[in-house]
Amino acid sequence: MTQVSSEEFGALPDGRRVRRFLLRSDSVSLRVQTFGAIVTGLETKDRRGNAADLILGFDTLEGYINKHPYFGAVIGRVANRIAEGKFSIDGKDYQLPINNGPNSIHGGLKGFDKVLWTPEALPNGVRFSMTSADGEEGYPGELKVSVSYVLDGKELTINYKAEATKTTPINLTNHSYFNLAGHGTPNIYDHEVSIEADYYLPVDKTSIPTGEIASVANTYFDLRKPVVLENLIENKLMEGFDHNFCLSLSKQRSPCARVYHQPSGRLLEVETTQPGIQFYTANFLDGSLKGKGGAVYPKHSAFCLETQNWPDAVNKKNFPDALLRPGEEYNHTTWFTFSTVK
Repeated sequence: MTQVSSEEFGALPDGRRVRRFLLRSDSVSLRVQTFGAIVTGLETKDRRGNAADLILGFDTLEGYINKHPYFGAVIGRVANRIAEGKFSIDGKDYQLPINNGPNSIHGGLKGFDKVLWTPEALPNGVRFSMTSADGEEGYPGELKVSVSYVLDGKELTINYKAEATKTTPINLTNHSYFNLAGHGTPNIYDHEVSIEADYYLPVDKTSIPTGEIASVANTYFDLRKPVVLENLIENKLMEGFDHNFCLSLSKQRSPCARVYHQPSGRLLEVETTQPGIQFYTANFLDGSLKGKGGAVYPKHSAFCLETQNWPDAVNKKNFPDALLRPGEEYNHTTWFTFSTVK
């Protein structure tokens, strides 16, 4: 049985109070707050029984209010990039704020990561809800959204649901930064990663997919068998990963990624109903942020496994449908299982 409790975690500049929920099972402890529905901590034990917090973040609410790289946040209305912030629906053109080079990223200037969500305690978790207004950040239609975090033993389930009053693009994900050695560890080069994808999306110089769906065979993106990141990032793909890997389009629960940290024995396995997963190796961290316990977070000190639709899918006819229409329900789930290998 998972214990669920909550505490006050500070106030926003306008005085609204923020709460933080603690979900505790026999093997995992999760902390998640109402501001941004942000995961602020996740503790598991290593093979020797020593606990560590695996999530990058801050000790106080102020860190999350200030500018940061989406640590632990729910991302929406559309995660990842939309080319030039432009798309068309039924002949009508839309322009979003530009906040990533020439493109729009992660919902715009005020995405879902900057919203105060309404919480509801569940038997083994918590559900957060919010409403995005018609026209907010340039997106059409009012969007009602809920995100639930449920912890059952070693398994964390994140479910996303939404309904819209007008046809709108939508792509929800969680942007937690993981380091299986502990959040203050300088790099992830000793992590072993596998991703069950035969194809990936090549990108242009602004990280927008070119439209090609390329085979991973005979490339650095072939992660179908486990690869130690040191062998790739330090020696070959020097900048690291920030790419979408193409998964099953079945919308059924399917395994997609596995990360193993041999020194600690920690193992993370990911399953999802989504058609893609963005593997990102924290290439833009530079050590300038002071995190929990005074830790600094340099480049490649964490990884993200963002289960989602393919980037810029609203502008690519050969990519999975990115539109939610009135009367439909957006409903996707991702499962993170944390264990140890002796």
